[in-house]
Amino acid sequence: MKPFPIPVVGAGSHVEEEALEYIDMPKDMSTFAVPRVDEDADPAVRAEAFHVLEQLLDAMKAWTFGAPSAPRIDLLPLRPPVRAAINELLGEGEVSLIVEGTPRLRIQETVFAGVWRVLGEADDGVIQDVVCACALPEEAIARARAGSRRDLVAPALPDGVMNAPAVLTELAERATNYREGDEAHIVNLTLLPMSPADHGYLGSALGGGTVTVLSRGYGNCRVTSTALENTWWVQYFNSVDTVILSTIEVTDVPDVVPAAADDFADSIERLGEWVETLRAWEAS
Repeated sequence: MKPFPIPVVGAGSHVEEEALEYIDMPKDMSTFAVPRVDEDADPAVRAEAFHVLEQLLDAMKAWTFGAPSAPRIDLLPLRPPVRAAINELLGEGEVSLIVEGTPRLRIQETVFAGVWRVLGEADDGVIQDVVCACALPEEAIARARAGSRRDLVAPALPDGVMNAPAVLTELAERATNYREGDEAHIVNLTLLPMSPADHGYLGSALGGGTVTVLSRGYGNCRVTSTALENTWWVQYFNSVDTVILSTIEVTDVPDVVPAAADDFADSIERLGEWVETLRAWEAS
């Protein structure tokens, strides 16, 4: 079993010194900002990139949020300059994911909530490049489940462990009985009398999963799947990267990660305005 990749802080535990590792995190709530256009880019490259955004917008308008067959456009056949231009036109949003497996995936939400860039990486470079529109790319949840199991063998109890076994029993029972779409079961570790030994035992017992998420919408949040199916560790950080809230959630994916229907509707409106702006700019 892989060790759990991040330590957890709660009442009675040590002060967390580790800073977030993947990207620099902002200190305030993220707000929508229009992406930029490279005015020096080849006009043919810009025109091709604009066309992809138009295709994406049309597909989003025709799709019902949450329905099967979410809009996906394969960008891999496009020329690298066009793919780079699309990245610039969509910008970088609040949520980033690293998904282990074959291929390793890097998923980045764009500035348009619910619009995602999905890159699959292998030893010889990028082998998957997709833009998709949905609550969360299906690969993330599928990989999290594939890298987990329903039954865990609890390790031997070290000295100092008090409440972790009861928490682990509760989580294991909930995970075993969980069915897709059930209401999330959340254990707030910050409010429990947990010793450092308790936190270490939980991390060892749950193990590390395959999906790591950084969300920077309302503060800084890191979400990590565990080796227990449908079980996630969620940590919220303050402005100096100290954990202020730590929970374990039994759910498909914690609510902080996927885009909501209202966000998606706003993104259709904003992307439509952006496409109109690009058309007017190109025609001028």
